[in-house]
Amino acid sequence: AILIPISYGMNPTTALITMAAIYYGAMFGGSRASIMINTPGDASAIVSCFDGYPMTKNGEAGKALAISAIASFIGGIIGMVFLIFLALPVANTALKFGPAEMFSLMLFALTATVTLSQGSMLKGFIAMSLGFMLSTIGIDPLSGMMRYTFVTELQEGIDFLVAMIGLYAVAEVFKNYRNIEAHFSVDAKSIGKVWVPWEDFKKTIMPIIRSSPLGFLIGVLPGMGGTIATFVSYALEKTLSKRPEKFGKGAIEGLAAPEAANNASSCGALVPLLTLGIPGSGTTAVMLGALMMLGVRPGPILFQMHPEIAWGVIASMLLGNILLVLINLPLAVPLVQLLRVP
Repeated sequence: AILIPISYGMNPTTALITMAAIYYGAMFGGSRASIMINTPGDASAIVSCFDGYPMTKNGEAGKALAISAIASFIGGIIGMVFLIFLALPVANTALKFGPAEMFSLMLFALTATVTLSQGSMLKGFIAMSLGFMLSTIGIDPLSGMMRYTFVTELQEGIDFLVAMIGLYAVAEVFKNYRNIEAHFSVDAKSIGKVWVPWEDFKKTIMPIIRSSPLGFLIGVLPGMGGTIATFVSYALEKTLSKRPEKFGKGAIEGLAAPEAANNASSCGALVPLLTLGIPGSGTTAVMLGALMMLGVRPGPILFQMHPEIAWGVIASMLLGNILLVLINLPLAVPLVQLLRVP
């Protein structure tokens, strides 16, 4: 959201690629703090704390950092394959959507958001209801009636960009300000070799293969996002594991599965954004606002009217996935030193 003012005046393709790169990089690197200091870098990295930090305490920090990068890379590649082959079919199907189909889709998204909300379902319902009520403020587009316009400034409703920046960017600024005095001790010497032995990697192959499509499918659902994908994939692997008692104590598959699901879900979240004009997560909602600001409306005709934007973003994420794993593996130790910054 902070990048939106910077993207103003950019070419739409450049702006969206820049945002997608930051989004994907955050998905890739959010687990570093989870693994080293048991503090998730973002919401979708919460599950990485469950087994990533115990691996660090067991003296396997290097292995944890390596499998995190490798699983994220594989999950991202699988997600990209699904995105490439499913984007156009979904777009073509979306062109046939009428009012009934769109209503059903929106109802499903709202219901799923409440059902899968973390913590109390009642809180999820209240948050969804408040957002729904705020969206009705302004002039009704069909009847022209005024809705909740107590002052003149509200006749045009609450601007989407204002809401997104207020909810995400400003909140993040205050959150960081509150923790400005925090300081974490990170011993880079204890990380060791950043690599995964073949015997350990074999344990993660099936969890990664299972979690990647699962994460992608959850990411496609509007409003779901990577956090839900990581929790679902972790729960699935713990259920299927032959040693569930190891989960939470440093099981390498317990770290690989959510990492793969997280990155695959970031690809899946682009499907409803590019093909339906519906954000699949909070971050893609900000991307939607940026595109609208630049005069581009994502939706079924995006691949016809602006193919350079749709395929440019897909190609950039594929390239970014390769670059990120090349950066994260050899530079894992220097990157961890950033956690020492107060």
